[in-house]
Amino acid sequence: MNAISNFEHKPAQSAVALELDGLGKSFAETKALDGVSLSIPAGRFTVLLGPSGCGKSTLLRLIAGLEMPTAGTIRLGAADITHTAPAARNLSMVFQSYALFPHLSVAENVVFGLSVRKVARKQRNERLMRVATMMGLEALLDRRPGQLSGGQQQRVALARAVISEKPVCLMDEPLSNLDAKLRAEMRVEIRALQKRLGLTMVYVTHDQVEAMTMADQIVVMNGGRIEQVAAPDELYMRPATSFCARFIGTPPMNLLPADLIAQWAHLPGGSLVGVRCEDIEIAKEGHPAQIENVEYFGADRLVSARIGEALVTLRQPAREAVPSGAVKLSWPNAAIHLFGPDGQRMTAPAHTKPIKETV
Repeated sequence: MNAISNFEHKPAQSAVALELDGLGKSFAETKALDGVSLSIPAGRFTVLLGPSGCGKSTLLRLIAGLEMPTAGTIRLGAADITHTAPAARNLSMVFQSYALFPHLSVAENVVFGLSVRKVARKQRNERLMRVATMMGLEALLDRRPGQLSGGQQQRVALARAVISEKPVCLMDEPLSNLDAKLRAEMRVEIRALQKRLGLTMVYVTHDQVEAMTMADQIVVMNGGRIEQVAAPDELYMRPATSFCARFIGTPPMNLLPADLIAQWAHLPGGSLVGVRCEDIEIAKEGHPAQIENVEYFGADRLVSARIGEALVTLRQPAREAVPSGAVKLSWPNAAIHLFGPDGQRMTAPAHTKPIKETV
């Protein structure tokens, strides 16, 4: 299936960076975006990640020109495109619904944009065959979208974006209509496509697995604002806020009230102590806990235990027996993450009280 990674193709234009400065968008009394500033590097894969209603799709639509901001500016390279018409923005877009024309063939769908721009027929056909070969669509060019599987329709939508040879490609949850196996395959294909063509790609998803496996940088959004911008490993290892800690990870980071842990009881009220499930172990000494549930996942088990009123999850190898009832849980100091009452990451220097950390 991996036709993309084996095909040589050079984009017609070099990738360019996007700069968003103070973007705001309001719908009546509702603020969908509130002062969003972001640098999207040229030729890199940037994922906008967050729960439903966080503003990620609205931000993508502002970049595309499908919505106009109520504040702020958008720059593509050296050009201010804040109020430029969508067709003049030098970017392509793949929609969640694929937006294929049911009455047109695959070939006609792929070259539709070129036809509208009156690209010469010979050039259209040359680009069509080049992209069809890259996307593995050569045998499907005469079919209608209704005769294709979901994965094939996704490839047609990608081919239509690629054939435009724009330096920036926007994707709005393009894999949400596919089954789990096909989503996994298409993640690999899309990432290979982006790398081979050197595109600046901006990809919207609520699925953290997609974000963590595909992105160069992840932009975590919440309530119309940016919580953190980081590479996947940094986001997992050093979440900047308690929201990011809760949102990233399967299962997410355990967050306990600081006053449950004697070592951190001096922190301001509402502070949290975070520990990843893989860093917790059942030990001879540690925090008293009560086992409540065990889930089997083949190679490992997820064990739920309660420390006081707080429920925590730890990961255990399946070959190790899990005791029942009362146990003690332990974790190394190096695995601890601290978050203040405002949700921001804190640090605890040796021999001093924890202070706010710059992130």
